[in-house]
Amino acid sequence: MRTRELQEEAEESRLAPWACRSAGSRGRKHPEEEHPYRTPYQRDRDRIVHCNAFRRLEYKTQVFVYHEGDHYRNRLTHSLEVAVVGRTLARMLRLNEDLVETIALAHDLGHSPFGHSGERVLNEMMTPWGGFEHNRQSLRVVEIIEHRYPGFRGLNLTWEVREGIAKHITEYDSPVEEGYGPGVYPSLEAQVVCLADEIAYTNHDLEDGLASGLLSVHALKDVPLWSEVLEEAEKDLPGGTPRHLGYAAIRRLVSLLTRDVARITLASVGELGFETSDDARTASRLAVSLSEGREQEFKELKRYLFENLYRHHRVRRMAVKAEKILRELFAAFTTDPQLLPTGVKAHLTGHSTERVICDYIAGMTDRYAIGEYRKLFSPEENL
Repeated sequence: MRTRELQEEAEESRLAPWACRSAGSRGRKHPEEEHPYRTPYQRDRDRIVHCNAFRRLEYKTQVFVYHEGDHYRNRLTHSLEVAVVGRTLARMLRLNEDLVETIALAHDLGHSPFGHSGERVLNEMMTPWGGFEHNRQSLRVVEIIEHRYPGFRGLNLTWEVREGIAKHITEYDSPVEEGYGPGVYPSLEAQVVCLADEIAYTNHDLEDGLASGLLSVHALKDVPLWSEVLEEAEKDLPGGTPRHLGYAAIRRLVSLLTRDVARITLASVGELGFETSDDARTASRLAVSLSEGREQEFKELKRYLFENLYRHHRVRRMAVKAEKILRELFAAFTTDPQLLPTGVKAHLTGHSTERVICDYIAGMTDRYAIGEYRKLFSPEENL
């Protein structure tokens, strides 16, 4: 049997010197006996997959709300795609794949319904009480909100996983500093997840935008990075349909970006002289990145998506509806907390009313939020 100890021994020869070792974890807040055949990070991954917050991601918006089609991405499929890109990069860089996968699966656990529109509304509503940021909320989910074990609240994840959640950095994310090394970077594994997140959402949003008809394969040719991969796809698929050319171009784009990240990261590790996993935390800069040229091209592609997909009137109309739903739910519950379900009211003791209401709304799926709105504001809806 391949025990935990044997797996940890294998990591010594398989992983790079700067990778996080399972046996070297800083441990958990609440001491637990080690598992006989799962490493600490594998155990954390399984705890995340089995928690309520992870399952609810299936009905939380990525770009398109669930009722717009069965094949559009949601927060759950997004998290899975981040894990796929992250594991590929971890394997190329000889990092700890289990840690990368675990952080990837957990990074959006605290995301609000209705995507970033929902996050903006909750942050605005919660400004007098500390605001709302989904990284911070993801950490709150795994440390406080989930309650599956009698001896403690939260999932009691290892410090490295919680660090990766707290310090997830993208253009949509702000790191949590308290308790996780203020002013220092996270592990290389956590840095990999940050870029895997951006690569995954850009490419799958592109695919969903093309499938919806809001984007066009050939209109995108004005974007240099897309033009490059589309040209390669057209050479390999002469006479290919726009649909198949789009799929082929996206595959090439994911491959191009991951190769570039791996190449630049290995160069950075050498330049910065990394010898242990902690060297990434105290380095003068992030080690995991794209090359300067690709970074600029990638930004241009993301700008195109922002202007032509995320701000498209069809997407924006749903965002306006979502903002109205969440604003009115928050106002109703804060005005009269007795409207809250019994199980939610039980959490009011020891926590501010507004934070408990924020936790409740942030945990809602899109369809649950729509249902609660109807129950509160539609006279014909059953309570």
